[in-house]
Amino acid sequence: MATTQLAEDLPGICVDDHGSAIGMPQLCADWVPNQVFWLVITLVVIFFILSRIALPRIASVVAERTGTITNDIAAAEELKRQAGEAEKDYDRALADARAQAQAIGQQTRDDIKAQLDTAVADADAKIAAKTAESEAAIDEIRASSVANIEIVAKDTALAIVAALGATADQETVSRAVDSRMKG
Repeated sequence: MATTQLAEDLPGICVDDHGSAIGMPQLCADWVPNQVFWLVITLVVIFFILSRIALPRIASVVAERTGTITNDIAAAEELKRQAGEAEKDYDRALADARAQAQAIGQQTRDDIKAQLDTAVADADAKIAAKTAESEAAIDEIRASSVANIEIVAKDTALAIVAALGATADQETVSRAVDSRMKG
């Protein structure tokens, strides 16, 4: 009983007569060594839990994420390179297609020009043939016209001389008409 008596005789500055804490027990100077002891024990336990369980898991997750990010960046770079090559191939194919289209267009223009030149040459030949034919017909008409004019002129001259009451022979009228027609 001596110990009970002692605890009741010396209540301390942090405990009142009834055993209740006075004010905030955390701030009581008598209890600081006890609080520091339990704080150190708690921190050591937390340190061991974190260092043995949580931190290795966190490190493995961070390493896994870093690896995933690195792999994703490498894959993105590879895809970017492939896209660049595909774009170059596309541009090259487009340029080739344009060149081929221009070549086909030029070939078509050349073919059309050759056909047009052939058609123009054929038309020129036909026109030249028709022109020669027409000129021959005109020359024939001109020659027959001149002969007919001479005949008509001689007949008209004989008729005029006869209408005037004079007489003229055929030979004199022919000479007069021929000299007049020559110029």
